[in-house]
Amino acid sequence: MNRFLSRRTVLSSLVAVPAVALLAGCSDSGEEAKAAEAKPAPAMKPAASAAAAQAPESSGSVDMAELLKPGALPDEALGSADAKVTIVEYASMTCPHCAHFAETTFPELKTKYIDTGKVRFILREFPFDPRAEAGFMLARCSGDKYFAMVDVLFKQQQNWATVDNVKDALLQLAKLAGFTQESFDKCLTDQALLDQVRAVQKRGADEFKIDSTPTFFVNGKTYKGAMSIEEMSAIIDPLL
Repeated sequence: MNRFLSRRTVLSSLVAVPAVALLAGCSDSGEEAKAAEAKPAPAMKPAASAAAAQAPESSGSVDMAELLKPGALPDEALGSADAKVTIVEYASMTCPHCAHFAETTFPELKTKYIDTGKVRFILREFPFDPRAEAGFMLARCSGDKYFAMVDVLFKQQQNWATVDNVKDALLQLAKLAGFTQESFDKCLTDQALLDQVRAVQKRGADEFKIDSTPTFFVNGKTYKGAMSIEEMSAIIDPLL
C-alpha cells in the first residue's frame, strides 16, 4: 500500500477507497497490521498501580531539537511549554489502536500530567489513507477546536472510518463542530492543506523512521504502540 497517495482531492478519494483497505500500517506492537485482520486493540490489563507497572522498552531515540523544529503545519499542543516532559504522538485517524489510546489512556494522561503542567503533549498527523487525511484536515479546519474534533473522530471511528458512505458520515460529525456543507467541501478540497498534512507524515517517516501508529516520542525516546496510563506513568515519572 502506497502511504504517500497521489495528488487528488481527499473529497473525491473518499469514494474510491474501500473500507477494508484503510487500516494498514496501524499497529499496537510496532508491526504493520494486515487490513483484513485490523480491529480495535484489546483492552490493556490494568496494573495494580503506576509504581507496579514496568516501563515499555524504548525502540530508539531521536534528537529532541530536531523533533521539535517547525514543520509544514504548526504543532497542535496541550500543556505548559515549560513542562519537564514533552510527548509527541504520531497518529492516524483511522487507526483503531490510536483510537483505543485516545479513549482509554489520554483522558487520564491529560488529567494527571498535562493539566498539571508536568507534560506538554503534541499530536502530529500520520495518515495512512484518504479517510485519515480527511479527518485530520477537518480537525485543522476547525481552528481552536482541533483536539475536540480529533476526540470526536476517534470516539466515533467505527461510525465513519469503516462505512461505505464516509462522506455523509464525516459531514454529520463535522456539522457538530459547526461545519456547513460549503465549509466541509472547501476544507476537503484544499490542496495546500492536503499537501501540508502529507508533508508532516513524510517528515515523520523520513526523519524519525515512523512506520506504524501510534508512535510516541517521550523526551526523545521512541515507543511504539498504544500504552496504558500505568505504562506511560512508568515512563514519565522518573523524568519529573
